[in-house]
Amino acid sequence: MTVIFSKKCEYGVQAVLYMAAKDLGCVCPSDEIAQKLKIPKEFISKILQSLTESGIVGSKKGKSGGFMLAKHPSKIRLIDIVAAIDGLDLFNSCVLGFPDCSPDKPCPVHDKWGELRSKAYEMLSAETVDKFKQKTLNKIGKI
Repeated sequence: MTVIFSKKCEYGVQAVLYMAAKDLGCVCPSDEIAQKLKIPKEFISKILQSLTESGIVGSKKGKSGGFMLAKHPSKIRLIDIVAAIDGLDLFNSCVLGFPDCSPDKPCPVHDKWGELRSKAYEMLSAETVDKFKQKTLNKIGKI
């Protein structure tokens, strides 16, 4: 069950982690990414195009074309991927959807959600995709 991020964002993070686990500069066809991660090909292609527009991913056209990281994996933070796909509003909005939720007019879970939201933002901002190469390879091997 998706709690915080959209399915599109989850798949985007998975695809970037997959490319980061490959050799630097490796071009990955969208078919390969879709197959290895069990993501519908049409969906992953659209996601990768969004990530290309944001400068996280690059693309190569032609027979040996596909997608690759546009930056070194140590320069891509997880929050960059989230921002490119879902945006950062979820870190500023009420988890229950109340329009006027604020410290002055808190919703029932305002304080607890605020703590979790802050910790999630800090973790996603601190972690770069290069740190997850082996864990990504282990996870892909089990899919």
